Amino acid sequence: MKSLKARLEELFEQLFAHYGAQNWWPAETPFEVMLGAVLTQNTAWANVEKAILNLKKLSELNPQALLAMPRELLAEAIRPSGYFNLKAERVQNLCALLADNRELHKLADLELRGQLLGVTGIGPETADDILLYAFQRPVFVIDAYTRRLLGRIGWIDADIAYEDLRQTIEQALAGDTEYYNEFHALIVIHAKRVCCKQPRCSDCHLSTLCSYPGN
Repeated sequence: MKSLKARLEELFEQLFAHYGAQNWWPAETPFEVMLGAVLTQNTAWANVEKAILNLKKLSELNPQALLAMPRELLAEAIRPSGYFNLKAERVQNLCALLADNRELHKLADLELRGQLLGVTGIGPETADDILLYAFQRPVFVIDAYTRRLLGRIGWIDADIAYEDLRQTIEQALAGDTEYYNEFHALIVIHAKRVCCKQPRCSDCHLSTLCSYPGN
């Protein structure tokens, strides 16, 4: 059997050949990336876009402005993203970290990750989204799409812990930021279009890699 590294590289090559470069994350600034990473928890990206557009109509998008905004106004603006009261608190928690620590970008990867995980409401996936897409650090984001695709292909156990899976993939690939960025974006688009909750196996170009019964 091929090594995990070889299998993952083949998966990337097939996804890239099929979909092309994705050029993620869809945002204008690193802070907007961070904001989107918090707001996208448990909702579709289209709802996040509506919430961010609402915020742009009210204020500049920077930590100081959103910290100064009344919590109720912030919550109402991000209502489209769901759980808006809870997310308003999480957004301002993140803004407080950023406002109080202007040199976060100088921290080493693990130290920066620890700072983000210390913010109430930011878990490993959100922290890694921010690390990869806002701070340009080489981390592989593990989300529901990654678990679904790799689980269906038959390469991971469904209940493997987040950190175990992240470290396993990173150790196998030893990739850089650009590679991890593109790989994650390709997994997401394939999981949204083909490897959905109800998989469209007849439309899938990964049949040579996949052990799912539909293939």
